[in-house]
Amino acid sequence: MTGPDPIDLLAVGDLLTDEERLIQSTVRRFADERIRPHIADWFERGVFPVRELAPELGALGLLGMHLDGYGCAGAGAVAYGAACLELEAADSGLRSFVSVQGSLAMRAIHAFGSEEQKQQWLPGMAAGELIGCFGLTEPDFGSDPAGMRTTARRKGRGGTSRPEGGGDWVLSGSKMWITNGSASDVAVVWAQTEQGVRGFLVPRGTRGFTATDVHGKLSLRASVTSELHFDEVVLPDDAVLPGVSGLRGPLSCLNEARYGILWGTVGAARDCYQAALDYSKSRVQFGRPIAGFQLTQEKLVEMALELEKAHLVAWRIGRLKEAGAARAAHVSFGKLNNVRSALEIARSARTVLGANGITTAYPVLRHANNLESVLTYEGTSEIHTLVLGEAITGTAAYR
Repeated sequence: MTGPDPIDLLAVGDLLTDEERLIQSTVRRFADERIRPHIADWFERGVFPVRELAPELGALGLLGMHLDGYGCAGAGAVAYGAACLELEAADSGLRSFVSVQGSLAMRAIHAFGSEEQKQQWLPGMAAGELIGCFGLTEPDFGSDPAGMRTTARRKGRGGTSRPEGGGDWVLSGSKMWITNGSASDVAVVWAQTEQGVRGFLVPRGTRGFTATDVHGKLSLRASVTSELHFDEVVLPDDAVLPGVSGLRGPLSCLNEARYGILWGTVGAARDCYQAALDYSKSRVQFGRPIAGFQLTQEKLVEMALELEKAHLVAWRIGRLKEAGAARAAHVSFGKLNNVRSALEIARSARTVLGANGITTAYPVLRHANNLESVLTYEGTSEIHTLVLGEAITGTAAYR
């Protein structure tokens, strides 16, 4: 009998169906052939070729793959998770692009848009011909989106302000840390109105709408991150997402994206662990590979334990999601645990690689830097702790 796979000691991969494994292997092959040869250079230069890669990702069926109809694949939750794992094993920026496109922008239109809006945007977005972004976070309001200052007011065509019915909408404000922002053909923007928070579709080129890229990032460098500005942007009535009002809309989309994160971070962790394991077998010190030293083996064992636990957490939440039994607290559990585990694995792996670990020749510090952003975005570790605290005690402690 052969021993266990050192990268998957508990054979968690065997829990996937044949179709899920095929999807995972297809995405892994794409990442190996199309992303890995270039990602270190993209990260170092701070670029991500969105327009070049989006049609390729669309051709694989990865954009909005867990949605039904309109050119979307309609894949199950675990299949989508396995795809996110392989995307983030290449780079968090790649998985972020797919998450924002599918779980945020497309999901918002799919869940809350009119049939006309769905037909206008979703097929092109699924094919990667159109890019979307999701504007919720503001410079002063991240964890507390209810305090957003971006507003939309009704304006009669004759210039008279009116709270309800007829006329155009006028959108004013700004959004910050928006993935895909400047590359997008349409922005899904959430704003305060007299009827509560509403979602608006703002096409590229709309007068008064500008997107400015954020520079100087030390994390998620292979990703487009932007600030969106809305200077009295006039929108027609059919720009509003009619199917939802209040924060339930954007928060439900965020929960979808967080689900992708709890799988994706397993991929980043696996890539770091594998790099450390391979390096330890080839790096010779004191006359033998460092894999033969007890302290190195302890590090590798701890990484393997955390990796498999995170993988099992992701799989279990995926099956709950497919059964319709997953709750927001389950997703918070997964994001909080798996990002934390992935960060620890990345940091430990860097110590195995020594000075080589700080270069782009190896993926470890790139993953570690990216994971610092993943720890914070789409719900900080503090917020997810409080979500779980409320689930456990029945008492909210946000304020």
